[in-house]
Amino acid sequence: MEDFAQRLIAWQRRHGRHDLPWQQDRDPYRIWISEVMLQQTQVDTVIPYYRRFLARLPDVAALAAAPLDEVLALWSGLGYYARARHLHAAARRIVNEHGGRFPRDFAAIAALPGVGRSTAAAIAVFAFGERQAILDGNVRRVLCRVFGIEGWPGEPAVTARLWRLAESLLPQQDLPAYTQGLMDLGALICTRARPRCDLCPMTECVAHNTGRQNELPTPRPRRNLPERHKAVLLLHAGEILLERRAPTGVWGGLWSLPECEVGADPVEAALALGCRAERVEGLPRLTHGFTHFRLVMQPWLVHVGRPTRVAEADGRLWLPVEAALGAALPTPVRRLLASLAPEAGRP
Repeated sequence: MEDFAQRLIAWQRRHGRHDLPWQQDRDPYRIWISEVMLQQTQVDTVIPYYRRFLARLPDVAALAAAPLDEVLALWSGLGYYARARHLHAAARRIVNEHGGRFPRDFAAIAALPGVGRSTAAAIAVFAFGERQAILDGNVRRVLCRVFGIEGWPGEPAVTARLWRLAESLLPQQDLPAYTQGLMDLGALICTRARPRCDLCPMTECVAHNTGRQNELPTPRPRRNLPERHKAVLLLHAGEILLERRAPTGVWGGLWSLPECEVGADPVEAALALGCRAERVEGLPRLTHGFTHFRLVMQPWLVHVGRPTRVAEADGRLWLPVEAALGAALPTPVRRLLASLAPEAGRP
C-alpha cells in the first residue's frame, strides 16, 4: 500500500480529531503530559485529569517544584501511578540537566523516566515536527489488521517487525497529521471490538478482506491471573488513619489503609497500631484487577478511641474522611472511603 500515508492524512484531515485540549498548541510540556496520561487510558477519561493537572502545574518548573504527594493526588483515580512518579522525576531531570527547557533531541526525550520510544516519537512529531514512527497499542492493532501481521504483538520478533513496518510507512511531509491519523484510526474506526470497517479508508485491509477482524492482532496467550488477598483496617476515631506506602511497587508513594494478615484478629492489629478497638465490623470484600494479578481486599471497619497523634513524617496520618478523599489514594481505597463517608463521619 504505497499510498497508505497519503490516504491516512486525507482521512484524518476530514474525519479525525482536531479539538482535543492538547492539540491547541505545540508546547512540548503539554503534549508530554497528554501522551503519558494516554498510555493505557482512553481520551474521554484523560481530558478532565489533563485540564486539572495543567491548571495546577502549568509548566515543567511547576511540576518539578511540586511535592510528589500533590502530583499523586492530581493523578489519583487515573491508575498506573508509576506514570505520575516518572513525570515528577522527569520534570526534575529537565530542570537539573536541561536548564528547565524541554529537550528537543529525540534520544534525550526517550531517555526521560517513563517516556520510551513511542511516546518520545509522538512528542517529537507533535512538538517539533520530527520524522519519527509511533507504535502504541492502537497503532499495533491498525498495522496488524491492515497488513495481516500474524503473532502476538508483545512478542519481541513481532514487535520488531511492526517497528520496521511503522518506519517504512512514514511520509516525508505532514507528519503531525499522519501520526494523529494513526491514533484516530485506531481509536475511532479500527477499534478492538466491532471495528467500523465501512468507514475505514484502508480498503485493502487484509483483516477486513479475509474476515479476520476478530483474529488480528493475535491475542495474548491466555493465562490465569493469580489472586492476592490482603486485609485492611479502616480505623475510625472521628478521623481515618492513612498509611503511606513504600515509594516503589504497587501503589508506590500513595496513601492507603494499614494492612494486616488475612485471618488476623483486627482488634489485635489495631492495638499494634496504638488503637484500642471499641467495635469491629467486617465489610464486603473488594476486588481490583491489575495487569498481572487480581487483588482481593477484606476491609475491617474498626471504631477506636481517640488515638495518639502521629506525624506525617512517620508515614501515618489521621485525617477527616473528606480530607482523606482529597489525598493521593488507590482507586479501591477511595471507593471504600467514599462509600463509608456518611458512616465514618458519625461521632
